[in-house]
Amino acid sequence: MLVLLALFAGGSLLLPVLAKWLGARVFWVGALFPLAAFVHALAITPHDGSIPFESYSWIGPLDVVISMRMDTLSWLLTLVVTGVGTLVMAYCRVYFRGKDAGLGQFSAVLLAFAGAMYGLVLTDDAVMLVMFWEVTSILSYLLIGHYHTRAASRRAALQALLVTTLGGLVMFIGMVILIVETGTTSISRMLELAPTGALVDVALVLLLVGAVSKSALFPFHFWLPGAMAAPTPVSAYLHAAAMVKAGIYLLARFAPTFAEAGPWRPIVIVLGVVTMLLGGVQALRETDLKRILAFGTVSQLGFISTIIGYGGRDTALAGVALLLAHALFKSSLFLVVGVIDRQLSTRDIRRLSGVGRQAPTMAAMSMVAIATMAGLPPTLGFVAKEAAFTALLDEALAGSAWALVALIGVVIGSALTLAYGLRFLWGAFWTKRDPEGRLREDTPWPDPPIGFLTSPLVLAALALAGGLVAPLLDALLADYADTAIGEGHYHLALWHGWEPALLLSLVTVVGGAAIFWLVRVTRWDVRGRVLPFQAADLYYASTRGVDRLSVAVTSLTQRGSLPLYVGTIFVVLVAAEASVLLAGGEWRAELDAWQHPVQLALAPLMIVAGFLAVRARKRYTGVVLVSATGLGMVVLFAVEGAPDLALTQVLVESVTLIAFALVLRRLPSRLGTHNDSVAPVARAILAIAAGVTMAVVAVIASSARIHEPVSTAWTELAYEIGHGRNVVNVALVDLRGWDTMGELSVLVLAATGVASLVFVTDRADSLHRIARRLPRSARRAARRRLLVETTGGIRVENAENREHPRAWLVGGQRMSAESRSILLEMIVRILFHTIIVVSLYLLFAGHNLPGGGFAGGLVAGMALVMRYVAGGRYELGVAAPGDAGQLLGFGMVLAVGTAVVPVLFGLDPLTRGVWEADLPLLGHVEFVTSTIFDIGVYLVVIGLVLDVLRSLGAEVDRQLREERRAAAEQGSATT
Repeated sequence: MLVLLALFAGGSLLLPVLAKWLGARVFWVGALFPLAAFVHALAITPHDGSIPFESYSWIGPLDVVISMRMDTLSWLLTLVVTGVGTLVMAYCRVYFRGKDAGLGQFSAVLLAFAGAMYGLVLTDDAVMLVMFWEVTSILSYLLIGHYHTRAASRRAALQALLVTTLGGLVMFIGMVILIVETGTTSISRMLELAPTGALVDVALVLLLVGAVSKSALFPFHFWLPGAMAAPTPVSAYLHAAAMVKAGIYLLARFAPTFAEAGPWRPIVIVLGVVTMLLGGVQALRETDLKRILAFGTVSQLGFISTIIGYGGRDTALAGVALLLAHALFKSSLFLVVGVIDRQLSTRDIRRLSGVGRQAPTMAAMSMVAIATMAGLPPTLGFVAKEAAFTALLDEALAGSAWALVALIGVVIGSALTLAYGLRFLWGAFWTKRDPEGRLREDTPWPDPPIGFLTSPLVLAALALAGGLVAPLLDALLADYADTAIGEGHYHLALWHGWEPALLLSLVTVVGGAAIFWLVRVTRWDVRGRVLPFQAADLYYASTRGVDRLSVAVTSLTQRGSLPLYVGTIFVVLVAAEASVLLAGGEWRAELDAWQHPVQLALAPLMIVAGFLAVRARKRYTGVVLVSATGLGMVVLFAVEGAPDLALTQVLVESVTLIAFALVLRRLPSRLGTHNDSVAPVARAILAIAAGVTMAVVAVIASSARIHEPVSTAWTELAYEIGHGRNVVNVALVDLRGWDTMGELSVLVLAATGVASLVFVTDRADSLHRIARRLPRSARRAARRRLLVETTGGIRVENAENREHPRAWLVGGQRMSAESRSILLEMIVRILFHTIIVVSLYLLFAGHNLPGGGFAGGLVAGMALVMRYVAGGRYELGVAAPGDAGQLLGFGMVLAVGTAVVPVLFGLDPLTRGVWEADLPLLGHVEFVTSTIFDIGVYLVVIGLVLDVLRSLGAEVDRQLREERRAAAEQGSATT
C-alpha cells in the first residue's frame, strides 16, 4: 500500500512529461495507477478478521507515522476511489480528445488527487488524515479551476477551497483534542479507547464541522453546485465518488464508536435531513443537467450522512451500501452528461428533445442509474434503501425519537429523489412540446465514439448487478457493521418479503411520480426564487465584507507617503525597544576603546561619510556616500578575521550601488526637486533616537551574556556535522538552513515585487521581445565564431567583410554612439567567462574556503551587470536568454528539496549525506549534499540580479526610449 501511494506521487510527476508526446492518450497511462491499486485491493480483500497494515515512521519526535490500514470500510472506499478513478481516467481519453492544452497539468493533478484520496481512506494516523484532507482541498481547487480563463471557474474553485479548507482546519483542532485525550495519533487506537467527557464532545463537534463542509451538507452545501464549473470528469470523480465521500468516510469511521455521544446524532440527523430536502427541492428547479445532478448529489449526501451517521449496526450496513450505490449511479450519470455536453455543446434541458430515441443505449444506462438512485428494484439502490428504512423503523419502534425524525425525513427525501430523477430523464432524453403543445423537432445527435460510453455503461451495469449479488455484499460489509454500538440482525438481500420497508418504498415511488407531475403541471420549476435568502448569499456577503474591510484598512494606513511609513516603523522600534530597556532593570556595559588599530582610522571616515550623506543634495552623491560606510564594514570584517563576510559585503555593496544607479535614472538628480523634505527637525530627532536606541541595545545585549556562547563550538560542529571548515557557509546551508530558506523566500518575493512594479505585463515579455530583435544566426554565432559589424547589422566574419570592425559584443552595435565604449566591450568579452568560472569556484569551494552560493551568485550577477553596462539590454538578452523566474523557482526547489528529501527516508530535515572517493589527479574528494542547497542559493541570487537588471535596467531603458520617441513625435506634430 505504501508503494502504491508512492507510485501515485511519482506518476503525477511523470504525466506532464508524457503528455507532451501522448496528448490525450496520457490518460491511458494515468489509468494504470488507480487500476493497479484497485487490483491490489481486490487481491487482499479482508477476510477472517485479518486487517492488512503497513507503517513507515516519518516524523519520529512527533510520532507521526505514514500508516496504511485496510479494514472493511477502508477497503470499500479504496475500491470506490480507485475503481471509479480508473474509469474516469479512461473516459478522459475521449473527453479531452483534440484539446491538448493543459492536459499535462490536468492529468497530473487528477492522478495526484486519486493518490491523496487513496491515502486518506487508508491512513490510520490522525495527523496524516488531516494532511491528506487538506491536500484533496488544494488539488480540488486546481481541478475545479481548470478552465482558469473563465471567471466562473475561478470563483467556484476559490469558493470550494475556502469552505473545505476552513472545515478542515476546524476538524484539525478536533483531532488535536482527541490526540491529547487518548495520547495516540492512531485512529484505530482512539476508537478502541473511546474517551468520553465534555472535551471529547467538543472535539466531536469540530470533527463534524469538517465532515459537513467536505461533504457539502447544510449550511455548507452551496459550494458543490458551484463546483459544476469544473470539467465533467472532475464532477463525476470528485463530486460523486471521491472528494465528497471524505466527509462521509469520517462519519462512517467515528459513528460506530461515538454515535451515543450527546451532540452527535442531533447534529448529524438534523443537518442530513435538511440537506436532503433542500437539495431535492432545488434539483426540481434546475434546467442544467449538471446542476440537477449537483443538487441531487447534495440531497443524496444528506441521505447517506443521516443513515451512516446514526451509528447503529443496521444503519451502518445500510449506509455503506448506500455509499457504494451512490458512487456507481451518480458518477455514471455525470459521465452521461459529459457525453451529451461534448456532442451537443449544451446541457440545457430546454434545448434538448428526442435524444433518447437517437441514443437508446445511453438512455437505457441512464434509466438504470436513475432507478438505482431512486431505489427501484432490482438495483443496489433498492437493496440499500430497504435496509435504511428497516433499520430506522426498528430504531424508532424501539423508542428513538431521532430515528423517527430521520425516517420521516428520508421517506420524503426519497420521494423527491425519484421526482428529480424523472426530471433528469425527461430533460435529457424525452421529446418536448413547445408552448403551443406541438412536438418539437428532435435535437440532431451525432453518435459519439463507442469508447465514450464504456465507463458510464460499466458503472451503471455494476449498480444493477449490485442488487443481484446483495448477499455477497452483505458478507463483505458485515464486518464493518458489526463494529457499531448496539445489536442488529439485518442482512442485505434483494427480497425480504412483504414488510413495512417495502410499503415505504412504494409510498416514495408514488409520491415521487406525483411530485414530478405536479411540478410540470403547475410550472413551479420556472418560477422565481423560493427563499429570499440562501446560504450562498451569506458566503458572498462575507467575502464582500472582507473585501470592503481590506479596502478601508488600506485607505486608512496606506496614504502613499514613504516618509510616513518609514517614520512609523522607526517610532514603533524606538518605543518598543526603549520600553524594554527601561523595564529591564540593571544594565551592564563592557566596552573596549578598540579591538584593532584600523578601527581608529576607519571609524572617523565612516562617521564623516554618514554626515556627508545626510547633507548631500544630489541623489547619486548620497548613494555613494552611504556605500562608503558599507565599504568601511568590509574593511572591519577583513581585519577581524571574517573574510566570508567581507567578500559578501563588498559584493552586496556593489550590486546595491548599481541597483540604485539604475533607479536614479527615473528620478530627478537633485533631492527635493519636486517635494522638499517635510519636518526636517522631527526627522533628525527620530533618526538620532533610532540610532542611539540600536547602539544601546547592541552594547547591552553584547554585555549581558553570562554563559559560554554556542558559537564557540561552531568550528567543531561545522566539520563534524556539516563536513566543512568554512563555519559561515556551513551554518547557512546546514546548521541553520531553515533560516536561509526563509531568507531565500524573501529574495524571491523581492525579485517578484520589483518585476511586478516595473513590467506592464510580465517579466518574460521584455526578455522575449529583446531576444527576438536579435538575428538568430547572430545569437548562435556569437558563441562560436568571430563577428563583425556591418551596415546591415552583426554578421559572421567571412572573406568579404573581414576588414569591418570586430564585434566584441552582439548588443554593442545597438547602443547609441555616446554610450558606447569599444574598450569596455573588449574587456567584458575577455573577462566575462573568467568571472563566471570564478563564481563557480566560489560556489563549490565555499564549503571549506571563503565563498559559497551567495557570494558566487553575486559574482555571476556582477558578470551579467558588466554585459549589460557594456552592451545594453540587447546584450543582456544574449548573455542570459532564460527566464529569471525559472532560475528563482528552480533554486528554491533545490534548497527546499535538500531539506525535504531526507524526511522521505525517515531522517530529520536537512540531514546531509556525504560521499567520499579517491579520484585520479584530484586525489581525495568529498561531496556533501548541502552543496545542492548552496547551488539553490546560487541560482536564486543570479535570478534576483537578473530580474533587477531586466526590470530596473532593460525595461526602464525601453520605457525611456519610448518616452523620448513619443516626445519627439509630439514635437514634430506641433511644429
